[in-house]
Amino acid sequence: MSAVGVSESGVRPILAEAVGLARRALLDLEPIGVGAHLGVTAEDESSATHHFAATLPGYHGWQWAVVVAAPPEATVVTVSESALLPGPEALVAPDFIPWEQRIRPGDLAPGDLLAPPLGDPRLVPGYVATGDPVVDEVALELGLGRTQALSREGREEAGDRWFSEYGPDTDMARAAPSTCGLCGFYVPLAGALRAAFGVCANAMGADGHVVHIAYGCGAHSDVVLPSGNGSPLYEAYDDAAVDLIPIAELRPEIATPAPESADATAEATAEVADTAEAAEVAAEVVEVAPVVAPVTSVDDDAVALFEVPDPDAVYDDAWAVTAVRVEPESGASEAR
Repeated sequence: MSAVGVSESGVRPILAEAVGLARRALLDLEPIGVGAHLGVTAEDESSATHHFAATLPGYHGWQWAVVVAAPPEATVVTVSESALLPGPEALVAPDFIPWEQRIRPGDLAPGDLLAPPLGDPRLVPGYVATGDPVVDEVALELGLGRTQALSREGREEAGDRWFSEYGPDTDMARAAPSTCGLCGFYVPLAGALRAAFGVCANAMGADGHVVHIAYGCGAHSDVVLPSGNGSPLYEAYDDAAVDLIPIAELRPEIATPAPESADATAEATAEVADTAEAAEVAAEVVEVAPVVAPVTSVDDDAVALFEVPDPDAVYDDAWAVTAVRVEPESGASEAR
């Protein structure tokens, strides 16, 4: 209940001006905890309620309400009743709910007991035909019956609840590659509910939950991992891979051309021998021949022996020898 100012209430003046009377009545009942006057509201033509702030500890936002009354022709106001009521910002307890309605699904803990309500329409006596042919046939064959069995109404209620939680209209089912009815982890229920519901046995899926046959998830038994060689933009890098390269490719051998015939081989051997003999003769000449003055004539054969195309040339061949030309002593007829 909210309060308004005296000037805005439209209450009869004789009732609106009874603020002091209402306060004294509160102080007689509650000497402490009465705060400022908050306003007055009209109840009817002959009565009105004055509101005072409550300053009691633990009652923040509460208000004292005092009802005053005066008939139309009366000149005196009287106090009818008073009460402590919550205001617009008061902290109040929730609405009362009967205990049998307070327990919600998932509230039961180990050791808790919960009996079904009396006359629960979801249950019928076990000796009455349930309408479920599987249950009725089993009870008939065994000659036994449960005290109570699930009725048609109970099965429909459970089916509606399971369908909304794990049915084909959920986001998980829409994104699934297939349905639970085709999954290897699907365990069908018994009885009339078998046609539409089963239990998921996959710990990575809806494990232990009753699922609709058209429900599905990403942990379906027929899911195949995608195959491929890695990223389509970059090749996979293996830091443990080793590339084996033959040594012949790193250091190719210089192939030596084979002689075309035996005659070519003999000719090459003779050339090597002539070159070695010439080198020995030249070395002997260099070793024993002294420096002499130039002569005007010399044997042509001796001169031709030591002639080279380019005396300054440098040869890397092991058989090459740079020969020098030595002039014989005067009066000598030949050079060694």
